Amino acid sequence: MSQKRLKFQALKQILVSKRRLIIYNEDTLEESFSLKLTLMNVFIASSLSAILIVFITTFIIAFTPLREYVPGYASTELKKQAVALTIKSDSLLKVTKENNAYIQSVKSVLNGDLEFAKLNKDSIKVAENATEKIDVTVSEKEIQLRKEVNQLQQKAKK
Repeated sequence: MSQKRLKFQALKQILVSKRRLIIYNEDTLEESFSLKLTLMNVFIASSLSAILIVFITTFIIAFTPLREYVPGYASTELKKQAVALTIKSDSLLKVTKENNAYIQSVKSVLNGDLEFAKLNKDSIKVAENATEKIDVTVSEKEIQLRKEVNQLQQKAKK
């Protein structure tokens, strides 16, 4: 037989040879527990228990509030605060933009570029929003509806 085969047979013999684990009561030297084991069974049992412990630990950390204590996970309170602050900052940006437009209008009135009657804070807001382009093309259905309404109005007048 080759040397590799002999080594494999020796390793196999070591792994599957039966051993006995005996636990004695120290005071009476009476056998409390006895178990027949092989090194292969011990290796498999310890591997499975290690995998099970890792799985349970991962499950506990991932699906319970303990994940907040792991670095890298953000707490739910922190996420709520971030959303609230984002909303506030957006509204503050809008208000400052409106105020800047109002100040520019006041400056232009003071410089004499605009008439005083046109200066109104509400009109500034409307003018600011009016800068957005809206598609106001007339569709074929709308043209037909207008014709029908005109015909009905003409019939009602007669």
